[in-house]
Amino acid sequence: MLEGSGFRKPNNVFVHGYVTVNGAKMSKSKGTFVKASTYLDHLDPECLRYYYAAKLNSRIDDLDLNLEDFTQRVNADVVNKIVNLASRNAGFITKRFEGKLSDSFAEPELYKEFAAAAERIAELYEAREFGRAIREITALADKANQYVDEKAPWVVAKEEGKDQELQDICSVGINLFRVLMTYLKPVMPALAARTEAFLNEELTWEGIAQPLTAHEITKFKALFNRIDPKKVEAMIEASKEDAAAEQAAKEKAEAAKTETELSKDPIAEEIEFDAFAKVDMRIARIISCEEVPKADKLLKFQLDIGGETRQVFSGIKSAYKPEELEGKLTVMVANLKPRKMKFGMSEGMILAAGPGGSELWILEPHEGAQPGMRVM
Repeated sequence: MLEGSGFRKPNNVFVHGYVTVNGAKMSKSKGTFVKASTYLDHLDPECLRYYYAAKLNSRIDDLDLNLEDFTQRVNADVVNKIVNLASRNAGFITKRFEGKLSDSFAEPELYKEFAAAAERIAELYEAREFGRAIREITALADKANQYVDEKAPWVVAKEEGKDQELQDICSVGINLFRVLMTYLKPVMPALAARTEAFLNEELTWEGIAQPLTAHEITKFKALFNRIDPKKVEAMIEASKEDAAAEQAAKEKAEAAKTETELSKDPIAEEIEFDAFAKVDMRIARIISCEEVPKADKLLKFQLDIGGETRQVFSGIKSAYKPEELEGKLTVMVANLKPRKMKFGMSEGMILAAGPGGSELWILEPHEGAQPGMRVM
């Protein structure tokens, strides 16, 4: 089709396999067929972006969303290893140094190692080896946390005369966090945006080359919330309820399809022919039709039944406009006892079919029938 219409065919089509949940095909009854809207009612979409990225590769493999692993991995990697790196250092920078990082960088070799990973991680992203890219990033996060653990700024902060050392340690920690978040920006753009507000700097691949020095950051606020297992359970329960409601609606729709007019309105009890023969139905032509003032349902008809004119009131106003009916042939019960109404005398009944309201259709004889003819 593309070739025939003059468009270039794609060089490749990038896809992955099926998504399974807890190692099995998605199931509505188990609540593992989760709609995007249901997920968003309970969890941050960036949690799922991270988890999928951590498991995707360039091959057409199935991807399993193991909900327990999902919770543990996001909490362990994003919260404990990466975001926590900022929180462990930012407080000291804000309280002790008015939010300003050191004028010089204390660990140039360590920073060089982190910055050197940029080319490798970029290549992995380009090759759609997202899982390998995430592993590279979390490995660096482990090294960053190891550095902070060894330097123990919470201990240095209690020692007199070590303010500069404390500022240097925490500045290194903030800068390593900055590099990690730049690498994660393609996967978690919303978290990256909050990080940019915290750092007072846009995260760019080119900016990784040099650390931030003599730079002022803002007061640290929680950047990311850990996944509460109870919210995952609530999401599953909501999915079960959605599935049950959907199934009920489907069954109702199917029942409506099989429902017939007779099943909705069964035939009345049998009558003898003599009883039917007493009803005199005649062809009538609608001479005029008009709305009845102050009557919500009634239309007023003048009917020609072959040399005689009858006035009839009929409750079909919701289904027809008066001008649509004038000149048409219809069928009326001619020997119905006249009934005195508030708006005048009704001298018969027009026959119509339908459940009521706007769904009503008057009976219309074929051409050839004449006013006054008996309906047999």
